[in-house]
Amino acid sequence: MAAPAPAGGRVKNAPRHPAFAPADARGAGGQLALAARARLPVLRAAHPEQFRAVTPKRLTVVGVVLAMTALLGLGIWRLEIEPARLLSGFGRLLHFLTLMVPPAPAPGAGLATVLHALAETLAIAFLGTGLAAIIAVPLGFLAARNTTIHGAVRVLSRRGLDGLRGVDALIWALIWVSVVGLGPFAGVLAIMTGDIGIFGKLFSEAIEAADRRPQEGVVAAGGSGAARVRFGVLPEVLPVMAGQVLYMFESNTRSSTIIGIVGAGGIGLVLAEMIRTLEWGAVSMIVLLILAMVAAIDLVSGRLRRAMIGGSGAAA
Repeated sequence: MAAPAPAGGRVKNAPRHPAFAPADARGAGGQLALAARARLPVLRAAHPEQFRAVTPKRLTVVGVVLAMTALLGLGIWRLEIEPARLLSGFGRLLHFLTLMVPPAPAPGAGLATVLHALAETLAIAFLGTGLAAIIAVPLGFLAARNTTIHGAVRVLSRRGLDGLRGVDALIWALIWVSVVGLGPFAGVLAIMTGDIGIFGKLFSEAIEAADRRPQEGVVAAGGSGAARVRFGVLPEVLPVMAGQVLYMFESNTRSSTIIGIVGAGGIGLVLAEMIRTLEWGAVSMIVLLILAMVAAIDLVSGRLRRAMIGGSGAAA
């Protein structure tokens, strides 16, 4: 049976909390803390720049944050972004949504026609993404710092990829429609042209970030430059490249719908026609079919990405 507590409320010989124990009774941790405090003046004298309250790096960070905040405020002011206008437009948005309910088949275009247009959109995204990835692989090696054949080639490759990437797919669609005419061929070319720049940039960064130890092992074993790329670089970057291609395929499925509105084939042509004729029920049905297609592609590509990442991790 425990002894009763004394009048003061404290149990005799009760253990103290370590924070209230004497410094010499706190063990090795307390001794290390005391030793660190004793060395603090020496460290401050040896590395004064690390103990400054304001350093050039901190000033740079503060300056960048202030500049970005000023640019944000200037953009909101100059672009006339007014929440009141957005709130007043919600009524019109609700009106359009009520016109789109319930979904209805497209007049003059049966379900088979709509499904054919969806398949055409999927084919545009698949072909454009695949052709862009094939063309971008060698460009990525030329643009990477550790695999390029010359510094000038790397600079030219990077600038060319920047130029392709800087133009939106919708602009490329307008250009290719004027070159090859209306239809899905222009859509494939538009997706491919824009994605070459994106893939080239992503592939080159993946190549530069690849682990150097396998490459050094191949070189140490007497391998040539081509062998270093084949056995030291490619196994490291192929899973990353494949994941990026799958993600861009998902994105291009949506992009191919948009570029179809300007005449580049696919479901966008049918959607634009329904909007022009104010067939909002048909617009709703087409939008729902597009969402279902994108969701299915996202599910399949997500599983493929997980399988590739798991396979590469198991191989490693």
